[in-house]
Amino acid sequence: MSPGNWKTTMVVRGILLILYGLLLQPEPGTATLPLLMDSVIQALAELEQKSPATEAGHIASMWLLSAQGSGAHNPLPRFLLEGQSLKTAKLAPPSLSPEFQGLIEEVARHGVQDGKEYGVVLAPDGSTVAVEPLLAGLETGLQGHRVVNLPLDSTATFPDIGATVPDLKATSSAHKDTSADVNSADVGTLSPNVRDTDVDAEVTFLDVRPSSTGVQVTSPDVQASSPDTKAKSPTTVDSLLMVTLARDLGLHFLQGAQTESNSGLGTEGCWDQLSLPRTFTLLDPEASPLTMAFLNGALDGALLGDYLSKVPEPRPPLSHLLNQYYGAGVAGDPGLRSNFRRQNGAALTLTPNLTQQVWGTLILLQRLEPAHPQLQGMSQEQLAQVATHAAKEFTEAFLGCPAIHPRCRWGAAPYRGSPKPLKLPLGFLYIHHTYVPARPCTDFALCAANMRSMQRFHQDTQGWDDIGYSFVVGSDGYVYEGRGWHWVGAHTRGHNSRGFGVALIGNYTAELPSEAALRAVRDELPHCAVRAGLLQPDYALLGHRQLVRTDCPGDALFNMLRTWPRFNMNVKPRTARRASGRSKRRLPLMIPLATDLQ
Repeated sequence: MSPGNWKTTMVVRGILLILYGLLLQPEPGTATLPLLMDSVIQALAELEQKSPATEAGHIASMWLLSAQGSGAHNPLPRFLLEGQSLKTAKLAPPSLSPEFQGLIEEVARHGVQDGKEYGVVLAPDGSTVAVEPLLAGLETGLQGHRVVNLPLDSTATFPDIGATVPDLKATSSAHKDTSADVNSADVGTLSPNVRDTDVDAEVTFLDVRPSSTGVQVTSPDVQASSPDTKAKSPTTVDSLLMVTLARDLGLHFLQGAQTESNSGLGTEGCWDQLSLPRTFTLLDPEASPLTMAFLNGALDGALLGDYLSKVPEPRPPLSHLLNQYYGAGVAGDPGLRSNFRRQNGAALTLTPNLTQQVWGTLILLQRLEPAHPQLQGMSQEQLAQVATHAAKEFTEAFLGCPAIHPRCRWGAAPYRGSPKPLKLPLGFLYIHHTYVPARPCTDFALCAANMRSMQRFHQDTQGWDDIGYSFVVGSDGYVYEGRGWHWVGAHTRGHNSRGFGVALIGNYTAELPSEAALRAVRDELPHCAVRAGLLQPDYALLGHRQLVRTDCPGDALFNMLRTWPRFNMNVKPRTARRASGRSKRRLPLMIPLATDLQ
């Protein structure tokens, strides 16, 4: 690595750790900025502008070590950074504007208390993100991929998982595989091995450097090649997954048995307002700390940390990287953005690997904290069982399910009247297209506006109690909650109580929806509904035109539906008689081409 590139890397790492320090040791400030990811990016940009490069290269890691001691006790970041041979220096963080200082104070620590969630911000894609695990992943990625070697005395073997998990290897169709040219690299180039004698574990720094064939990086050792094999205890742990996901997943599932339909993962919530968000209230007041926002932040930290560990020098400023990731895509790749964090995260955290990482992290944590109340007295076999369950639940209940924006996120008006409950599980999925809006929505602002427009038409013009559909799928990577899983909709006349109505935003008479939207309808949404007991395992899928005289869901989409495994070919279409060109022009805005949805 050239001196110039080394200096740039240390500046970037120093900026991040200064921000980390300000998060954990805030000075009094005036919190007037909204809790938005854009505000965090602006604060980070100001830090990057004001921080002197001469200081950042010396105190970055030691600053994070000292900052960790001021918050909740978490020994893992301290353990990981003790091996860095950087000079200690007294940090003089640059002074920030009162607005940014107040913002940093508010997002200092992630936590859940009295039904409120703290340390979270609203991202441009409509998702809520915890800042703490995001920063942890960025810092670990800037260090380069590292593994923690775990010399174990136990000969415990990995238990059979046995359960079948969905195929989650596919990433977004627009996402480029940045690891195709990744090869093994030499170990120990950046720093000599450092041993912590108290826990008898070894931290290995891995060389990350550009080459003529691409980026070289050594990935942590994965003992199990499939979830059905027996493997020995893990010998290494990936520091990136350890600080973002593995630790919290393991401790969460140590707290007690979780049911398959309710793993306690991914509770959503509502902001007090979307334009200037200040308070985030969870939909389940008894939610665990592994909320949707925490998992979003942890996945974002893991994905961006993985990117930083592989990208050649000089690395981009963190404010620039976050602006791209929560915008159009990193380095011009629309697939590498927050909208597709689950698809990309599935490739990064395949179940066998994640199981080993959770198991190894619990082993390391047990050695670092022998008196930990949840880990004390736990055997290798017990930790392995917890890791197995944690990885399976995270893979199936979170990564394998679509990201669903709740009604409050898109600004839904209240339901009019009293909703009628469904008798679950149902036996059908009815597929629609909206026809109007005709253009697919590819960002949160447009999709949310479309949802509000459709709801106004259904309530004010059609006279219905609410938007008719159970769920609506955008081309932005998200599903939008309509009437949801529990209330009778107004989508398929005569059949509303027998199935869920799922609409894709757009006119699909002559063209198909995006692959991400099709995957959500075909695979992810029904898989999770069956798993949760909301949809019968032998459910059937029908196009709207098979039950109502209509052209919905459009010729192109209906022809695609006919190739899907769950499609019921025994019900013949009842396509509507084509309207004349004159009558089409007179259709008011938001009316489907054929009969109404009910």
